[in-house]
Amino acid sequence: MAYIGELISIGVAFSWTATALLSEFGSKRLGNLTLNVLRMAMALVFSLVLFAVVTGRPLPAGASPEAAGWMLLSGLVGYVIGDFCLFQCYIIIGSRYGQLFMTLAPLAAALMAWVTLGQQMKPISIVAMLVTLAGIGISVLGRGEHHKVSLRLPLNGVLFAIGAAVCQGIGLVLSKIGMNHFETVEGVPEWLVPFSANFFRCIAGLIGFTLLHKFRDGFAPLRKAMHDRKGLTAALATTIFGPFMGVGFSLMAVQYTAAGIASTLMAMTPIIILLPSRWLFHQKITWRAVLGAIISFIGVSLFFLG
Repeated sequence: MAYIGELISIGVAFSWTATALLSEFGSKRLGNLTLNVLRMAMALVFSLVLFAVVTGRPLPAGASPEAAGWMLLSGLVGYVIGDFCLFQCYIIIGSRYGQLFMTLAPLAAALMAWVTLGQQMKPISIVAMLVTLAGIGISVLGRGEHHKVSLRLPLNGVLFAIGAAVCQGIGLVLSKIGMNHFETVEGVPEWLVPFSANFFRCIAGLIGFTLLHKFRDGFAPLRKAMHDRKGLTAALATTIFGPFMGVGFSLMAVQYTAAGIASTLMAMTPIIILLPSRWLFHQKITWRAVLGAIISFIGVSLFFLG
């Protein structure tokens, strides 16, 4: 199917929209590290169930030592460092501004893919990426706020957001490298490979976040969270739309298209989030937001012309 990678990437953007709307609430209610420990643990459980249903075995198939190593590294960069920074910036500057800075991820992914994989982007794709990112930036900057992103934002929140974007882009490319080392196993469908790859990323994430939790806060907040029904519901929802379904399909997307293109289309979350934010939080949609959405749509269209 033509453009399957691009279409999957757009679907992932919708999934991450739901994650962004839920994660700020969950982070502020449970704490960054507690929420991430719960998300990684739940994602591993969901993965084991998926493998058992599809293949009859509860563990991922076809992972060579090289594949497992690359995916563990991807989990360290993308989950432990990246998601820690992302959720911390949600707490400090909010998910709206956090998603604005996440538009830097495609640039990091494209640069990393060029250095490690030798992937070259066509001139029209480079133009499309820049136009899409410009549209996303204009849209988010124009969502009814009274100041620009460059003003009145805590420096630590901005640094966490930039760190999250860079780690997401690099982690996506590391995942693509790791999936290239997966071996074909009879009876295991190709679409399951990204979920098998993400299994190892979640292992790295769970170990990393658990260690951070222990040395930073101890396990008292985690025990308290087990009695917070609303917090657990938020953790469950962010797990489904984020590290399980969202990340699984994002890894599937980079199987079918260049990492820079996939990452750019996934970065459309700030555009998609406009209407849900209007309905849920009664945020005014300004003319700059509409203009940004139109420019972003033009940018996405350019990908299909390349």
